[in-house]
Amino acid sequence: MSARLLAMTFDEVYLAGRDQDKLEVLKASILEETPEAKVVAAADYEGHLAEMDMIVTTTSGAGKKVLDITAVKPGCVITDVARPLDLPPEECAKRPDVLVIESGEIELPSKVRGMRDIALPENIVYACLAETIVLALEGRFEAFTVGRDTEWRKVKEIYKLGLKHGMKLAPIAGVNGVYTDEDIARVVELARERRKTWASG
Repeated sequence: MSARLLAMTFDEVYLAGRDQDKLEVLKASILEETPEAKVVAAADYEGHLAEMDMIVTTTSGAGKKVLDITAVKPGCVITDVARPLDLPPEECAKRPDVLVIESGEIELPSKVRGMRDIALPENIVYACLAETIVLALEGRFEAFTVGRDTEWRKVKEIYKLGLKHGMKLAPIAGVNGVYTDEDIARVVELARERRKTWASG
């Protein structure tokens, strides 16, 4: 679903994965929905990392390394949607000139009592849990966007229902917590400095 959304927004989208045939099927499906999109399918994607302005990782690789962060362009924004994370703290620390965002968290509209510790700040939950809460509030006890073949119609519907119940995206955070404006400015400054020598290797 991430690739479908990105193809609607960005000039060019690279699909990366291990199975070229599956990538080609996904590419064809995206082009049916968004024929004007420029989509490249690349099972051998490591060589493209230095070209990317933004990377979204949505694997289910259970902690397996999916990319070499040292090969990424300075100033790249990486959104890590995977759980467990594709880029743990020790990997992120290698590139202070790259902004790595942990995605998928939702801020609830009212204080929650009695919820177990899920290693997130107070009143912040994973999007999958927020979806379950929204469906319960709507009295709909069904599987909704579970699995790989999530329908675009359902994504739009759950988004609207979340807004209806006061849900909103949580503040932008990384492996060390919420980013401040100063944190982001520091990444930008480091990226500018590193780009001065990046072209030469």
